[in-house]
This record gives sequence, structure tokens and C-alpha cells, in this order.
Amino acid sequence: MSADLTRRTAADLAADLAAGTTTSVALTQAHLDRIAAVDGGPDAGVHAFLHVDAEGALAAAAASDERRAAGSPASALDGVPIAVKDVLATRGLPTTCGSRILEGWVPPYDATVVARLRAAGLPILGKTNMDEFAMGSSTEHSAYGPTRNPWDLERIPGGSGGGSAAALAAFEAPLALGTDTGGSIRQPGAVTGTVGVKPTYGGVSRYGLVAMANSLDQVGPVTRTVLDSALLHELVGGHDPLDSTSVDQPLPSLVDAARRGAEGDLSGVRVGVISELSGEGYQAGVQARFEESLELLVKAGAEVVEVSCPTFVHALATYYLIMPCEASSNLAKFDAMRYGLRVLPEGVDSPSAEQVMRATRDAGFGDEVKRRIILGTYALSSGYYDAYYGTAQRVRTLIARDFAAAFEKVDVLVSPTAPTTAFKLGEKLDDPLAMYLNDLATIPANLAGVPGMSLPSGLADEDGLPAGFQILAPALADDRMYRVGAALEAALHERWGGPLLDRAPALAAQAGPTDANGASA
Repeated sequence: MSADLTRRTAADLAADLAAGTTTSVALTQAHLDRIAAVDGGPDAGVHAFLHVDAEGALAAAAASDERRAAGSPASALDGVPIAVKDVLATRGLPTTCGSRILEGWVPPYDATVVARLRAAGLPILGKTNMDEFAMGSSTEHSAYGPTRNPWDLERIPGGSGGGSAAALAAFEAPLALGTDTGGSIRQPGAVTGTVGVKPTYGGVSRYGLVAMANSLDQVGPVTRTVLDSALLHELVGGHDPLDSTSVDQPLPSLVDAARRGAEGDLSGVRVGVISELSGEGYQAGVQARFEESLELLVKAGAEVVEVSCPTFVHALATYYLIMPCEASSNLAKFDAMRYGLRVLPEGVDSPSAEQVMRATRDAGFGDEVKRRIILGTYALSSGYYDAYYGTAQRVRTLIARDFAAAFEKVDVLVSPTAPTTAFKLGEKLDDPLAMYLNDLATIPANLAGVPGMSLPSGLADEDGLPAGFQILAPALADDRMYRVGAALEAALHERWGGPLLDRAPALAAQAGPTDANGASA
């Protein structure tokens, strides 16, 4: 029974709770037992979690059961447990951002999205692992050790939000929250066989998110189905007066769009294939699953056309100038004076504030964080600001114009989510530029502020690992990607005979032999 509970979707669990066939305490305990069984630590297991709050989760679950018994659930998802990326402030729970410099910090307040989870009655299982301050594409840059991909524990789960994605793929949680600055929800979703959504910039509050790059960061859902993402997105989304970048208008009906899409009719929908984000440079198996997914969209009634967005070829370089500049500014607050780690320099009897700051930052920040701070500080320095940061912002405007021109022709844009499947742990640690290329297809959406979704498209022929299909929609038209995503998901599940995750070999959940596409052999 415990295994059944951990493998059910959040929507199904919510229905079970409403029908009274299970309790929040039972399903929360089932997920805590699963975490204990498979998560391990830095040297073993999935290592998706940095902190597990069993006591708090079970107390919240008991309160949820009381509300259900009284006939007054706080929300449709009341009692369904969730995991939260460790970059979001959680009152009473550690928030470290995967960094030694925040080791042991317990915020006195909740991020808005966390407050909304609590108000809606979702027990918080714990905080998930991540690249330090969300800087990375593999979750190998966590100060507390890497997370492993449940499909193959010798491979990366994507980054920076690999902990949240791995927790879903390993059935340790039915829902999770992540953040996406250049693809950190969608890219882990692609390589773990899960669904990840980056909402429209400003569509979900960023208050209480420890910022890396303010103009790029966005909180979003990490789930196993498109419908579950829609349910969670509607729960945490909407205007927040505490966030100056929050969009002051209601969300479109995302759940309705997902349910409509699942019926499988995409008649009249125009789908644009971004020519600059597919084909050459993409792993053959990833490209093959992408093309097969396009065929399924055509069968569902969609019109598929090729669209060119020429400036997208400059998106990677643009991002890796803007993001380090903003990160350099944001991380300046970690000065060893107010909170977090403080290290005294050796051999100095009365160190100055500058000496303490230098020693603390040297000990508290990892190599990737230092690399990006140095790059950003250099690009913002006198004499270089306009040549680098200013030029990057102008190219960013051109990228947004390419999106606008494309959306005049089509309803959504599509591409593979990531150019390859999950690579092996340590394979690219010594080559930062190769690591950065993993975000090639996801970065344009962050630069323009448009919403994006990744869902599993099948298994690559070369290695039997998941590939992802990315759907992009115009700003504030998040419902479009939910409709198209749900339709494709339904067609793929029909072809495979069930969800792709049922075929993950490392989880002992495989129903039988499978072919390279994820279909039953």
C-alpha cells in the first residue's frame, strides 16, 4: 500500500483524500518512508534532500486530516505532501541554498509561495538539494554533495534544481517547487523524466526567493504530470504585493486548459518548431524522440511549421553576461557581518571587517560561485559596463522581439529541452563551458520572460535515458502550454502504456522489458 501511495499522482492523491480512502498522515508517512529507504546521503542513494522535516510534515498532515473530517479542506490539494527547493525561505526550517556560507541559517519568515503552501494545507516534507545559489546545470556544485539521477545513480539529475526533480523521479514526493533562472526546472525535468514548468516572469511571487539573478529567476512547479503542474501552479501563482515584479492580474485557468488538452484535440493550434534549437548539435536519440512527438501533435490536429528566431544563437552568451552581473550584485550581501557563516583569518589578532569578509567568502563560496562573481564584477566594472552588460541587455531586447514576431505566426513554440540526456557525474566538472551548453534551449525563455514547460518525450536510443520536449508560450498565456503539453502527454502515455517513470530501472518500478522509445516491447 505504501508503494502504491508514493507512485500515485498528486491529482489522484487529492481525489483519494476527498473520497476518504486514505489520510494525509498515511501518505505523508509513506513518502517519508520512501525518503528513508532511497535518499541516502552525499555518498549513497539519490541524495535529493538536504533537510527532512518528518515531525513538521506529520503535524501538518494530522491537521489536514482534521480539516477533511470536519468537511472544510483548505484547498483541493490539502494534505498532499510537497518538497521545496532549498533556495526558498522556510520559517523554522534551514535554508542554505546549497552553500556553506548559509549553513545552519533558519529564516524567520516564509517565502510567499511557501506561505501559500502552508495556507493550502500541503505538508512540507523537507528542502531539496541544489547547485550552490542555483549556479550550475548538474547539482554537482552543492556544498553538501551531488544529487544522483534515479534512472542511473552514476549520472547527474540536471541542475540547479536536481534535488526537486530527483525527488519526484524517485517517488520521494508527489509534488515539488523549483526555481528556473536559465532552465533549472525544465532541464532537470528533461533528464529525469519529470514535468517542469517555468511560469511567465512575475506570474508566481519571488518574495522569499534567495535571488541569483532578479530579472531571470522564477519559481515554478516540479511534478510527474502536466495536470499536477497546473494544480500546483494555480495554488502558488497570482499577484503578490510583497513582490514588485509580480504581475497584477489573474492567472488564466491552467487546470481547465490541462484537462481540455488531455482530451487530445489540438485542432486549430499552430505549433512552431524553432529551427535554431534543434537538429545539428543535438544527441540523435533526443532529436528522434522530439520528431516523434511532433508527429503525435499533428495526429492530434495541430499544424506544425518551422519558425526562425535568429537571435537565439546569441542567447547563451547574453545570459552568461547578464546572470553573473546580477549574481555578483546579489551575493555581495553575504559579508559575514549580519547572518550566515563567519570565518576569522588565521594568524590575525584583530582582523578588520574586510579581512573577515575575505576569509569568510573564501571558505563559504564554492568554485562555481566564485567564478561567476568574478565574471560579473568584471563585466560591471568601469570601462567594461557598456561593452559587456549594456550590449547583452540590447541583445536581450532583440531576443524578446524574435519571440514576439514568432508568436504572431504560431500559438506555441517547441524544441528539445536539453541537447543531450544525463551525463555522468564528474564528466563536465572541469569544463564549465561544456556544462553551460546544457542550457542552450532553455535560456531564451528566461531572457524574454515567457513561460516554458518540459515533459518527457521518451528514451534516447543510445543510452535508454529520458529526453525532454519543451513548449514555450507568450507571456501570460501559460494556459496554452498546459493544453498542448497535456495533449502530448496523453498521446505518449497511450503509446507507452503508462508514464515513462514506470520504466526507470534504478527504481525497481519497471513493468517489463521496454524498447528504446519507452514503449512496451
